[in-house]
Amino acid sequence: MSNQEIVEIMDIPFNKLTQKELLQQHLYPRINSGERTYIVTANPEIVMQAREDATYKQSVKSADYIIPDGAGVVIASKILGNPIEERVTGFDLMFKLLSYAEKHNLSCYFLGAKQEVNDRAVNRVRSQYPGIRIAGSHHGYFNKDKDASVAEEAAASKPDLIFVAMGFPRQENFIAANQHLFEKGVFMGVGGVFDILAGEMKRAPRAWIKLNLEWLYRLIKQPFRWKRILKAFEFMFRVLIRK
Repeated sequence: MSNQEIVEIMDIPFNKLTQKELLQQHLYPRINSGERTYIVTANPEIVMQAREDATYKQSVKSADYIIPDGAGVVIASKILGNPIEERVTGFDLMFKLLSYAEKHNLSCYFLGAKQEVNDRAVNRVRSQYPGIRIAGSHHGYFNKDKDASVAEEAAASKPDLIFVAMGFPRQENFIAANQHLFEKGVFMGVGGVFDILAGEMKRAPRAWIKLNLEWLYRLIKQPFRWKRILKAFEFMFRVLIRK
């Protein structure tokens, strides 16, 4: 974890940075200097998973930056009297990094999702950011015993940005265990973003996001997520009782 002002929520140290501060004061300089940088975009479900899984908790806490990708985390920080100024979503952060990559001739690697989804996501990035360099890509459907070989293949392309879309806890565990194989790079788990890029899934409308109702939109569109939503409510309950 970077040596910055933080707020601890259930033993997970969140950086108190706005998106602009994170990018301009931290990520862009680290990219330019070739530092390896691991970012976790943590929502309440990730915090709860870390609470219940010691290995995953270690993977999360090994990150250089843990940012609040969830309105529940921002609300919790206010309840605890150490408020985070704003939510910094992994979705928006990824697109800021892609834009920066295009402007500065950086290369990107895309790991995760089904092969056809991965292909469409990469093609969408090429179309939206024509100046970007694609270092490579790989689907996310492989056994854990293949992790090192997949990581070595990706590392050989020497990417500047590595986006891993395998969902939690898989993506954070993968990054934490394998980032040492890379000479450089910003590593970030991005969950279902490839599905959105590929047109498999739509992001919540901006109005819903502003009202902190993205979770409700996802539940309506994907009812099978109800257990994850319950975890978010449990998160708020435990914050209130400080456990």
